[in-house]
Amino acid sequence: MSTPRVVVAMDWGGTWTRTSVIDRQGEILWQMREPNPRNGTKEEYLSNAEKLLANAIEQAGGPVAGIGAAVAGPVEPTTGTFFQPPNLMVLNGVSFKALWEEAFGVPVWVGNDANLAALGEHYFGAGKESADKGRPVKTLFYVTVSTGVGGGVVDKGSVFLGANGLTAEIGHTLVDTSEAALECQCGRKGCLEALASGTGIERIARQRLASGGFSGSALAAIDADLVDSEAVFTAAKQKDPLALSILDGAVTALAIGLTNVLHLFNPDMIVLGGGVTQGLVKLDLLTQIDKQIRDRAMSELHKEFQLTSARLGDSVGLAGAAALVWDQLEAAG
Repeated sequence: MSTPRVVVAMDWGGTWTRTSVIDRQGEILWQMREPNPRNGTKEEYLSNAEKLLANAIEQAGGPVAGIGAAVAGPVEPTTGTFFQPPNLMVLNGVSFKALWEEAFGVPVWVGNDANLAALGEHYFGAGKESADKGRPVKTLFYVTVSTGVGGGVVDKGSVFLGANGLTAEIGHTLVDTSEAALECQCGRKGCLEALASGTGIERIARQRLASGGFSGSALAAIDADLVDSEAVFTAAKQKDPLALSILDGAVTALAIGLTNVLHLFNPDMIVLGGGVTQGLVKLDLLTQIDKQIRDRAMSELHKEFQLTSARLGDSVGLAGAAALVWDQLEAAG
């Protein structure tokens, strides 16, 4: 029997689940996206996921080498067990690996979506692009700046997981120790996520507008309920002073967080992904973040890094889940 040349990959987020069939080169041969059950029970979520995986295996049209799943929340890496996932709490304690290996009879690996996004970018995205240009990446740090802020590290081709698979939570590193530091959804104050995430930018904009004195601002002309991070980026494009000042704060917070990453992990590539990053790229603010990191770097050697935006877009979780399967199968020989 010939060796299977494809894997099934799943990217299970808080709102949507994507499934795909991916080959060894990271090319997506088939994919689909479906909304998760609204306020579903544990059983509804699990039967829906199993149905989506069964469909993807059918679409593969032959044997699959394994299943890889990127999930939104902390994962215990050996058993693939969900651990207090903020957006899917009904699945706390579920071991997907055991469930799906029994259901489908193929090896299964599960990882946190930010960790696997780092793996996807390393093998098939920005890391591959750099390697193709003669500059292979040794240590890649990926940051998603979206509704929240998360991260993942790939070192020498493998995800660096830490003791319990909980590394690289850059969103909950401390970037503001002042009395006025904003509270984060984790319950602590001064986290990077509270200042630079889409949710954080929206909250800061609404607070600043509520305090008054911005009658000339394009943001003040919008209905308060419609002020979100996208509105802030749109206003900043029009050179609105309030919007620019909010984003200036987000840029500084990101630069502080990434400087800490630089000194802790010594990456030679930092990749920023997520919706907020797209806004920062359009306003050419990555150059400011890069400069601020370099200004704070403790040595010239630390400055030998590339800061870039993600290349894989919405497919980053799927690519990472597939990379995990290929990586593990290779390691097993």
